[in-house]
Amino acid sequence: MYEIFQNYLEQKTSFTKSELDRIQSFAIIKKLRKRQYLLQEGDIWKYDAFITEGCLRTYSVDEKGNEHVINFSIENWWTGDRESLLSQEPSLFNIDAIEDSELVLFTHENFELLCQEIPAFNNMINSILQRSFIASQNRIRSTLSLTAEEKYLNFINKYPGFAMRIPQTMIASYLGMTPETLSRIRKQTAKKS
Repeated sequence: MYEIFQNYLEQKTSFTKSELDRIQSFAIIKKLRKRQYLLQEGDIWKYDAFITEGCLRTYSVDEKGNEHVINFSIENWWTGDRESLLSQEPSLFNIDAIEDSELVLFTHENFELLCQEIPAFNNMINSILQRSFIASQNRIRSTLSLTAEEKYLNFINKYPGFAMRIPQTMIASYLGMTPETLSRIRKQTAKKS
């Protein structure tokens, strides 16, 4: 499992053998069964987490018990609650496994130490954070300005494999619509193609 993470690192930038060994020395391997929590609302998030296998979702639950999916994370993506991590306040989110999943975790203290010690690692993380910020801006824009059908088509075009891996109810929640609306849109778009 760690080899997948090391391959990811080597594809992103160049590291020396000693830098890779140092990164590995702090790695914690975590396996999750389907529906198992990585983080529960009210807990404080303490890790930087990389997914080597599987699919997870980050979501909140409102006072009526409705789930609101914030994002999905798959292989070679990072996940976690950055606000809870940095503020050390209880998380407002849950993160659970949609599929059996495997992750490489780093305590935030060790992660920060790696960023200080290994400039290439720090540069890689800064680049990831910048792309993540842009993705969040684009998600907010599409949520506010696109029609339900445009949101669905945008989602399918951007993440073509997700429809096969993620239950439609979760996709509907992510898109901010009811499962019935998503079903209707899927039927309409299937007729058009």
